[in-house]
Amino acid sequence: MRFHDFHAEVWLPRPREEVFPFFANAHNLARITPPHLHFRIVTPGPIEMRPGAIIEHRLRVRGLPIRWRSEITAWEPPHRFVDEQRRGPYRAWIHEHTFEEHDGGTLCRDHVRCAHFGGPLVHRFLVRPDVERIFAYRAAALRELFGEISGGGRD
Repeated sequence: MRFHDFHAEVWLPRPREEVFPFFANAHNLARITPPHLHFRIVTPGPIEMRPGAIIEHRLRVRGLPIRWRSEITAWEPPHRFVDEQRRGPYRAWIHEHTFEEHDGGTLCRDHVRCAHFGGPLVHRFLVRPDVERIFAYRAAALRELFGEISGGGRD
């Protein structure tokens, strides 16, 4: 199985103690997911985020309905957590979220390790562009939710 890595980051002008609780509520994921994915969490809330927590999602990928089950495998508030796909469109999906105090705000980093069906062309022309678009949307949505600092913020 061949793994691919993807990294993204966004700096938010808010303290980590304000940013991390947003991510601690699994239902907020829908707020930062592109609308074309029709993403929704079907696990009833509230969801207690902890190692072993299972979250069921439904979404559409390229128009196809997908059921996705993820498990929280690491939970270290307010520094990091990891979710891993247990059922879904990938052969493997391991997503580490980290939160670091930086320049008076919070640097949110995502590291995704994934494996999928198909070869390098599927990755290059389908999977990678889709993942990049999702994380670009997420960064823009987070900037909007947590506000920009005019005249001194980071990009």
